[in-house]
Amino acid sequence: MAVTAHAKLDARKLRADFPIFEHDIRGKPLAYLDSAVSAHKPRQVLDKLRNFYETSYANVHRGVYTLSEVATAEYEGARDKIARFINAPASRELIFTHGATESINLVAYAWGLDNLGPGDVVVVTELEHHSNFVPWQYIAKRTGATFKAIPLDDHGELQLDALGEIEQAGNVKVVANNLVSNALGTINPIEKLSAWAHERGAIMVVDAAQAAPHHAIDVQELGCDFLAFSSHKMCGPTSVGALWGRAELLEAMSPFNLGGHMIRSVKLEETTWGQIPFKFEAGTQPIAEAVGFGAAVDYLTDIGIGAIEEHERELLVYALEKLAEVPGLTAYGPAPERRAGIVSFNLDGVHPHDVAQILDMDGVAIRAGHHCCQPLMAKLGVAATNRASFYLYTIPEEIDRLADGLQKAHKLLA
Repeated sequence: MAVTAHAKLDARKLRADFPIFEHDIRGKPLAYLDSAVSAHKPRQVLDKLRNFYETSYANVHRGVYTLSEVATAEYEGARDKIARFINAPASRELIFTHGATESINLVAYAWGLDNLGPGDVVVVTELEHHSNFVPWQYIAKRTGATFKAIPLDDHGELQLDALGEIEQAGNVKVVANNLVSNALGTINPIEKLSAWAHERGAIMVVDAAQAAPHHAIDVQELGCDFLAFSSHKMCGPTSVGALWGRAELLEAMSPFNLGGHMIRSVKLEETTWGQIPFKFEAGTQPIAEAVGFGAAVDYLTDIGIGAIEEHERELLVYALEKLAEVPGLTAYGPAPERRAGIVSFNLDGVHPHDVAQILDMDGVAIRAGHHCCQPLMAKLGVAATNRASFYLYTIPEEIDRLADGLQKAHKLLA
C-alpha cells in the first residue's frame, strides 16, 4: 500500500485522549506495545458509549416508541459509517457480528457447507491467524474438500509461484488470506490473489482484523468477496465486529444463527428469513458496542488513516534500527516497506515469556507466545516469539525503553 502525503500525526497530543496512559505500571509510565492484540480506547469513544447508555439506549428495530427509534438510528448510523470506512457499495452489505472470528466462521459455515465438496480446494496461507485457518480446515474436512496452504519464503512473504501446484489438487473454490499478518506485519497482495481466485471461479475471503486499524481499506479495489474486521483493534469496544460481503452472495447464503430479528415470517410449517443484513443478525445485537464502533471509526477518520500508517512506518524503521543493536536478537518479517508496525523477534537462549516478564518490570507491555499462528511458528522453527506492535499513540521513547529492556534481559538471562 502506497503511503501518500498526509498531515503528520502528533502522537504525544493524541495520548492525552487515552486515560490508560495516566496510570503507571509497577510505578513506571506504561509503554503499551501490544496494540496488535487490542487497542486502547480514547475518551471520545468512552464518552459516546456512556452517553448512549445514559440517554439513548433501547433495543433496536423492535419498538415504535421514541427511545427505540433513537437507538435504531444510532445503530444504523454506525453501520453507514463503517460501510463508508471500507468503501462498501452499500451499507446493507455490512453485517454486525461479535468480531472478525465470528465473521469468518459465518462465511465458512453459511457459504462453505452449501458450496464445498469432494474435489474442491480451500486455499489458505501459512501466515494465517487461527481464526482464518481453523474454520476453513474444519469445514473442508466436513465437506470432503481439500485443504491447502500457500507457503512462505524466508522473509515471511507468500510464495505465489506455488499457486500453480496448489490448483492441481482440484477445483479451487475458496481463497482465504489476511491483508496484514498479525504476527509478522506482512502486507499481502490481496488484489493479485483476488484476481487469481476469480479466474478459477473461487471466492476471496479477507481477514482484515490487523489491517483495518492501520491502513486504508477499499473492498472494491481489493476485489474480494468477503472482508472481516473487529472493533477492539480500532480503538473501539470489544465484542463487536463486522463482515462485509457482496450482496448477491449474502442473499444466496443460508443463515448462520437462527432466532429473533433475522426472521421475516414464522409459521408451523415454515420460517422465512429477513433481508440482508438482518438475515445474519439474530437476537439482540451488541447495540451500544456497535455505536461505539462507529465512534471509533469517526476518531480514526478524523486523525487520518494515511497519517497513522505513516507514523507506524517511521516507528517500525526506528525500532528495527534499535533492536539491531541488541546482542543475540533474531528478527522476523519482511522489509519495512512491505510490513505494518509489528516487530517479531527472539533473544537467543531466552524464552519469550521470560523476556516479556523482564520488560513488564519496567512498565513495557509486549506480546509473547505463538500469536494464534502455530503453523507460522512451525515454519519459523520456533515455539513462540516476542512481538512489539505500534499504533497512533506510540512514541519513540517507548521503543527506546523496549530496547533498553531487551539489553537487560540479554544480560540477565542469555
